[in-house]
Amino acid sequence: MFTVAALYRFTTFDDPAALRGPLLEVCARNGVRGTLLLAREGINGTIVGPREGLDATLEHIRTLPGCADIEWKESTAQEMPFGRMKVRLKREIVTMGQPGVDPKAAVGHYVEPSEWNDLIAAPDVAVIDTRNDYEVAIGTFEGAVDPETRSFGEFPEWWEKNRHRFHNKRIAMFCTGGIRCEKSTNFLLGQGVEEVFHLKGGILKYLEEVPQDQSLWQGECFVFDERVAVGHGLSEGTHRLCRACRRPVSLDDMLRPEYEEGVRCHRCVDEYTDAQRARFRERQRQMELAEARGLAHLGG
Repeated sequence: MFTVAALYRFTTFDDPAALRGPLLEVCARNGVRGTLLLAREGINGTIVGPREGLDATLEHIRTLPGCADIEWKESTAQEMPFGRMKVRLKREIVTMGQPGVDPKAAVGHYVEPSEWNDLIAAPDVAVIDTRNDYEVAIGTFEGAVDPETRSFGEFPEWWEKNRHRFHNKRIAMFCTGGIRCEKSTNFLLGQGVEEVFHLKGGILKYLEEVPQDQSLWQGECFVFDERVAVGHGLSEGTHRLCRACRRPVSLDDMLRPEYEEGVRCHRCVDEYTDAQRARFRERQRQMELAEARGLAHLGG
């Protein structure tokens, strides 16, 4: 059994590159894998490991500037959901492409999971899912607006085209763990929206704390690791990953004629060239050979 920690913190790192080496070293020493993003605006990512190793890594992260009281969401995985540890330097820890957006300055009102149902049931509240279209497709809150964006960077343009729909409405926003809402609520405040709310701890915290018989969540929640999705109680979900486009596929999706294991799904069937498909097939063949020999394959 492995422990999974999803975390982020908006803070100021004067030299993110200087933090990368020591962070990789402590992860390697403690058997921790996953992906962490470092930028001048902070840290974001998911790490997985044995309990003691994860605790040691989190202790190191707490020594980074502004991270002494960083919070994270924990869940479990039966198998290691990452093939390696990656620490990447980025311009943003979640890409919105809006230089004026600064969650350290102001964000919307945090709403605890226990209070979320009452808020989104109010008639003067519009609920907006800030995640990507493929994430929304496998689960969302009842009645939530889907912006149908393929990336978070498309959200500002979507808002500009649709802001008239939310006149005289309070806005409630949510995402997987909360980081996209930090930026999107700051963005809406800058656009003159006076009452903006967001789900504290994101969908993951809601699924962890709110009993299923009281939940307004429908479906599963996409996560960015090999578990693919989780459900209530953060139990591992039923979706798998299309190895071509990295989008989730359901058991029914895998029965569709467009689906080819490791090569394509119905969402990406027209998105790649024949040469790319050939590479995908070879990668899948190598993965199957490695599995048959009892070896790990990083392409997985």
